[in-house]
Amino acid sequence: MDKTLFNKVADLHPTEVMQPFDTLLQLAGFDTMFEFVEQLDGVQLYVPSVRTIFSRCLELEARKEFTGSNYNQLARKYGYNNRHLRRMLNA
Repeated sequence: MDKTLFNKVADLHPTEVMQPFDTLLQLAGFDTMFEFVEQLDGVQLYVPSVRTIFSRCLELEARKEFTGSNYNQLARKYGYNNRHLRRMLNA
């Protein structure tokens, strides 16, 4: 789509844009939001939680710090319950 059609709306206030794109407009600005929407035009998109995106990184860090007996400490530090952390580290 021709972006020049939207030049008049480049100074949109986030309240004038439908959710969740109001947040994207605030965080990234008009040009980035426009490009993002143009690239994914019509695609349904699921945005997972930050924890889900970085879960592998958290697991690797927990493995580095694992001493063989510090399950409780690591579970608290990384926000896992003890059972899940044991399963993850013993896999």
